[in-house]
Amino acid sequence: MAEGKRFLDVLSDGTGATAERVMRAALLQFPQQEVEIRRHPRVRTRDRAEPILRRAAQDRSLLVFSVVSPELSEYLHERTQELHLEAVDVIGSVIGRLEVFLAQKPIHRPGPLLPLTDEYFRRIEAVEFTVKSDAGKDPRMFTDADLVLVGVSRTSKTPLATLLAQRGLKVANHTVVIDKPLPPQLHALPSHQVVGLTIDIDTLCRIRQERLEKLGMPAGTQYGVRPHVERELRYAEKLFAQYPWPVVDTSGRSIDETAGIILERMSEEMMGTPSQSPVARIPT
Repeated sequence: MAEGKRFLDVLSDGTGATAERVMRAALLQFPQQEVEIRRHPRVRTRDRAEPILRRAAQDRSLLVFSVVSPELSEYLHERTQELHLEAVDVIGSVIGRLEVFLAQKPIHRPGPLLPLTDEYFRRIEAVEFTVKSDAGKDPRMFTDADLVLVGVSRTSKTPLATLLAQRGLKVANHTVVIDKPLPPQLHALPSHQVVGLTIDIDTLCRIRQERLEKLGMPAGTQYGVRPHVERELRYAEKLFAQYPWPVVDTSGRSIDETAGIILERMSEEMMGTPSQSPVARIPT
């Protein structure tokens, strides 16, 4: 294990995506710590679990497991104690409490093995739509979207769209570019179907500089220099002020938190109730 490097192993008999999102949300409370998350999906036997446990113990990582099989869960509890491995059972205690509360035995079947429903296929369709319409590839798809996210580059449009798609919404997104008009398809959409995204300049500059570094591009590239970033944000502000769309500031917010705000706003708009969520117009 590299000196000082910390690992978090997510072991699941399903995809492990939910457990990973929970841990990433929790890790936001520890911004000074760098933790690498290693996800191990579809682990349903002891033989599959054992090498993962041994490696986690060797790396002194935190094991987060989400399994519904009582036998495998019991095995994981026993082995983590034997290996002196720190572990968190994110679903076992919840199932136990629900069993008592509902006075009913759980079926102990992993999510991916449950019968496929209309809801399942609706979510798959939403994800496929969102992938096809990423970055405004075809503005004609905006009219078929449940939601269109609009903002300058690196305001979390794509990860936010992906998360919302997993909840069943067909989400498209469009990148605001200085002096480039918005696609006409956006103008005709109801206000609750479009959300503007903004972010503070310091955060955006940092995100873009990190992006340039990953791409091996010079730090002085226009995309990441403060004057240009400020011009983009100012242009987006003026653009958003021309429309009745809600605008969400993503600064310091997790993707889950931003998604929650948007979903609440959409629900309130469609029901005609006043919004209490922290969504505000950008002042002109």
